Amino acid sequence: MPELRYIRAINQALADALEADPSVILLGEDVSAAGGAFGATRGLRDRFGAERVIDTPISEAALAGAAVGAALSGLKPVLEIMFMDFTTLVMDALVNQAAKARFMFGGQRSVPLVVRTPHGGGLSAGPQHSQCLEAWFAHVPGLKVVCPADPASAYGLLRAAIADPDPVIVVENKALYATKAEVPEVLEPVPIGHAAVIRPGRDLTLVSYGGAVHTCMAAAGILANEGIEAEVVDLRSLQPWDEATVMNSLSRTHRLIVVHEAVEAFGIGAEIAARMADIGFDELDAPILRVGAPFMPVPFSKALERKYLPSADAVVQAARKVLA
Repeated sequence: MPELRYIRAINQALADALEADPSVILLGEDVSAAGGAFGATRGLRDRFGAERVIDTPISEAALAGAAVGAALSGLKPVLEIMFMDFTTLVMDALVNQAAKARFMFGGQRSVPLVVRTPHGGGLSAGPQHSQCLEAWFAHVPGLKVVCPADPASAYGLLRAAIADPDPVIVVENKALYATKAEVPEVLEPVPIGHAAVIRPGRDLTLVSYGGAVHTCMAAAGILANEGIEAEVVDLRSLQPWDEATVMNSLSRTHRLIVVHEAVEAFGIGAEIAARMADIGFDELDAPILRVGAPFMPVPFSKALERKYLPSADAVVQAARKVLA
């Protein structure tokens, strides 16, 4: 199987979507001439022209409003917000307009809009360029939210998002952009709402998404050396999330830990824990635990940021606790 970088998978997904559908356009700050802040759109202006790969002013609110209008007018805009922190400036367009349009128009109109945005730490980018805000969008009816952990999922979920008739937020962990992994010879869309069991196990279930999936895989390796087999579930999709796959895993292992890089309080993990405590109570042999970031801004310091981010050791300690 060939190897592909995460950022190249995104670039290929965008190129394939532009090639397949003339209504697809890309827009955002520096996405055209510069090829994107992280290189995700590099070379696409040369292939598809500046009228389809469009540089915008530095005004997230304005370009989000333009993207919603373009989607309502028959185009399929893919909007890049350079850092997820700046989605604070697009909330009206996304939450009050894009997410509500199908409902407001009685199902007669949709907003086929994709918002790509990177989140997460690991690059010493500080508290205003490292936040994980995906739980905000997962809370809004009318929005779908996905967060790929590997190149194949990055390609497949982005293609599925662009094909979707409703607005989709594609969250990319920027610490993964340079990572490589094997991918199939032919990359295919990944259905939104379907998780993947990427490591089978019998003793406990680790549920995660995005960059924290790799933290869980590292923890599972450590636990395996102790004779503990952890099953790792990559959610891939956060809204809707694959309740059935998580429940099936819990029914096999009877212990559950949810891991994410976002702050632990009021996060995706809280929703999963509450739901599994409801429908999976009879399967539980221990309390459900969450492993997330502390309730504080992301530090600039590399040393402090390493302490801030959930580690494999923190997951291992949680696993030992639920197994005790």
